[in-house]
Amino acid sequence: MSLAGQDITILGAGIGGLTAARALALRGARVRIVEQAAVLREVGAGVQISPNGAVVLRALGLGAALDAVSTRAVAVELRDGASGRLVTRLDVARLRPEQGYHFLHRADLITLLGDAARDSGVEILLQNRVGRVDLSGACPALIMADGQVRSVPTLIGADGLHSPVRAALTGVVAPFFTHQTAWRAVIAGDPADAAVAEVHMAPGRHLVSYPLRGGTLRNIVAVEQRRGWTDESWSLRGDPAELRHGFRGFAPKVRGWLDRVDEVGLWGLFRHPVAKQWHRILPQGSVAILGDAAHPTLPFLAQGASMALEDAWVLAHNLDTMDLPTALGDYQSSRILRTTRVVEAANRNARTYHLGGTKRIIGHAVMRLGGAIAPSLALRRFDWLYGLDVTQQDQSVSPLIRFT
Repeated sequence: MSLAGQDITILGAGIGGLTAARALALRGARVRIVEQAAVLREVGAGVQISPNGAVVLRALGLGAALDAVSTRAVAVELRDGASGRLVTRLDVARLRPEQGYHFLHRADLITLLGDAARDSGVEILLQNRVGRVDLSGACPALIMADGQVRSVPTLIGADGLHSPVRAALTGVVAPFFTHQTAWRAVIAGDPADAAVAEVHMAPGRHLVSYPLRGGTLRNIVAVEQRRGWTDESWSLRGDPAELRHGFRGFAPKVRGWLDRVDEVGLWGLFRHPVAKQWHRILPQGSVAILGDAAHPTLPFLAQGASMALEDAWVLAHNLDTMDLPTALGDYQSSRILRTTRVVEAANRNARTYHLGGTKRIIGHAVMRLGGAIAPSLALRRFDWLYGLDVTQQDQSVSPLIRFT
């Protein structure tokens, strides 16, 4: 079907929702976003956009804006947590100069996408809290927190981990607590620091850090195994002293970063299954989900944002170029395969970062040897991930490429 003149409602003004809104609006749809927040902003701190996500932003005409607010990554370094010794280095800028790996502040990305959505004619309705979604009628219905019912012809759920749209589609499935807790902080940075993402690994814990906003800020995410339960929420506040205590055995460089932490967020890491059903066609409407609503993933592959960007493009493209059953069926089948592989790869990284004992010694030795003998091999292992360009999978999408 053609999207020209189609009315589409998106629940959630995060990365996936805003990207989908612009992609749909550029194809002629009348798009409305329903968002519970009072202002359009993003909690959290840093986000990484790998080449497979960056191509979507560029195809939507946002390449220059992305370059303006992001730091182009030079390399990724894996280091021993206690000594700081380099285990292996992936020189992404030298080995893959044609691909862009970007570090940026979530707030900057949300501002970029929000402005782009509005420029495309998207209407963003703030302070609109949805209590639940009802799919039992002829078309999707939003049951607002104040009791008001809003029926819409097409609904896209980009409403995150605790998605009411996914709950209406598939029911509620209890997630599995990984017994890992993540700390998130931003400290003042040094613009002279190289644009490198550093992963400091130790038994049962690791810390990731990279520069933001031209190096004036530094993003920190620290993950540790723990017995205690921590809620799955980005709004919890932690104790910086507890963070410093948990990573007291790390190298002086890391301890120096943590000494500068004044405020820190804290959240538990849970494994959620990839949704088995991503869409439904109703007698007079349809519904689909994307991003974390469909496939929450642990943060050990830095693919949450890029997967949402890919979802948004594929869904918009399919809806504009295929009949509705084919569009939604193809979207679900193709995205389930890819996002399931990403979720599984992130789970494996979690185990690799936290190795202890003999496995740790052997694993680090293998990585050092591989980095010395074949430095590009580790990057080639992820060609399946970074090398996919969803905007070029069908040449019929070429009209939008003019915005790059």
